[in-house]
Amino acid sequence: MDAKRTIALPVSSESITAILKRIIAENGRDHVRGYAFAILCLATVALTTAFTAWIMEAVVNEAFANRRADIVWLICGSIFLAFTLRGLATYGQAVTLSKIGNNIVARYQRRLFSHLMSLSLGYFSEARSAHLAAQISQNVNGVRDVLNLTVTSTARDLLTLIALIGVMVAKDWLLTLIVFFVAPPVLIALRYISKRLRKATTESIVLNSRVLGAMQETVQGIAIVKAFTMEGELNRKIESIIDAAENRANRIARLSERTSPITETFAGLAISSVIAYAAFRSIYGDVLPGAFFSFVAALLMAYEPAKRLAKLQVQMERAAVNARMIYEILDTQPHQRDTDAARDLVVSEAKIEFRNVRFAYGTSADILKGISLVADGGKTTALVGPSGAGKSTVISLIPRFYDPLEGQILIDGQDIAEVTKSSLRKHIAYVSQQPYLFEGTIRDNIRYGRPEATDEEVEGAARLAHAHDFILTQPFGYDTPVGENGLTLSGGQRQRLSIARALVRNAPILLLDEATSALDTESEAAVQLALEQAMSGRTVVVIAHRLSTVVKADKIIVMQDGIIAEEGTHEALAQRADGLYARLNNLQTTTPKD
Repeated sequence: MDAKRTIALPVSSESITAILKRIIAENGRDHVRGYAFAILCLATVALTTAFTAWIMEAVVNEAFANRRADIVWLICGSIFLAFTLRGLATYGQAVTLSKIGNNIVARYQRRLFSHLMSLSLGYFSEARSAHLAAQISQNVNGVRDVLNLTVTSTARDLLTLIALIGVMVAKDWLLTLIVFFVAPPVLIALRYISKRLRKATTESIVLNSRVLGAMQETVQGIAIVKAFTMEGELNRKIESIIDAAENRANRIARLSERTSPITETFAGLAISSVIAYAAFRSIYGDVLPGAFFSFVAALLMAYEPAKRLAKLQVQMERAAVNARMIYEILDTQPHQRDTDAARDLVVSEAKIEFRNVRFAYGTSADILKGISLVADGGKTTALVGPSGAGKSTVISLIPRFYDPLEGQILIDGQDIAEVTKSSLRKHIAYVSQQPYLFEGTIRDNIRYGRPEATDEEVEGAARLAHAHDFILTQPFGYDTPVGENGLTLSGGQRQRLSIARALVRNAPILLLDEATSALDTESEAAVQLALEQAMSGRTVVVIAHRLSTVVKADKIIVMQDGIIAEEGTHEALAQRADGLYARLNNLQTTTPKD
């Protein structure tokens, strides 16, 4: 799935309702009690607000016009109680909704991570990791905001508005009609603004994710940036994205805040009309002002919830766009699901066989063009050949990082497409060309190979990988933090930790993807010694850049342009004067190494 196409989808008004229903269906049942308590608190806020407006008539008429001292204390006490209740209710709903919202964010973060782990490698090849991380971090709060906006708008603002309108009608129904006369134009104007805001919000989120993604990639590749003096070029690139994001954010601000002059203008018209009518009636009709003051108090108090409800469409548009993007990721279906009849892989000999396997990445040309090969159990099979021949693709197909377009891959006669991926990968250890270390200690990184491994097994694997001695020289030994991607360690040290991680897994199949090609001569010698320990007694498929590292392999398969050109031992292949392997071997043995 194309990442840019995914996050650029507009959110229609209909989809906001669909998103709201989905969020409620997924989260409502687990938080019924919390939301019920929050709604009770919000209803209390609404009723106490309406009561404050209602009692204004008694305050004006009884306390000031009629001068009833005996009622003043009762009025003051009731107002004090109403404000106290409103304060407690406001605190209760705020804390409750925050706890629920935080739980929902944490829940969706867990869901997103778990779902991302279920997606195939192809998904991450198409979606830039920095862009994806930025998109998730920006948008995950959208789910919480949709629910909280719905609850607060319905239980607080709507109830408050209804209660205050009830006070207004009870005090003077004609004045209430005057107020409602100006409401339709406001709603029409706000609906127009919300439609224009929808597209701007989507574009803003895309641009902001690009900004965060570009910054993250720059930090990760800072050594290359410094080495190639790319600072100026990257500054210009990021500045252009930031400028575009800033312009889009300014447009959103103009559209969002355009509601203020509209609502304020119409509110001013309504309130001034009400005051003019009431003033003339009081002056010429000799009517006590208590009911008018109560009406005006209700009107002024109703203004804020009415304004928030008027902006609700705009806020829901923005929250729904964020939530929709999260669901775009969650709704992405894994391409490599286990079949219903999938069974666990049973490994005895650990023999790997490819039968007429064809493979291509996406819509590109075939990388593998119907190859067939056998990696015998307990022996080492080396894949060699020029870049682009398809060697790494063969390695990637064995643990089902990808599935072939045609053909079969079997382990001990079992088609790996018909076994569970977890059981398949449990029997495979993998050492890549670029070893990756995760946040944590050296011990943690080795133990990722087998989480249940004991400390003794971790240290034993490190000894076999010739990593134990250098680990002990670290400040805290095995408990030394490795830093981001192990940057505090040398390339050879990181690779030996990667080999230790593979060894502690104790898997019968070992895949080595050019594990020494990026190392210097001294590090390569240490890693090669570790690899010889790791390869003993296992089925090994190894990709070799330097042919000197695979001269002892039981079988060497020479690949070229997605086919198998030659196959045999080092001695047999080296003697073929016109063979590709012999030509490659001669180039490496006659060309001095740097």
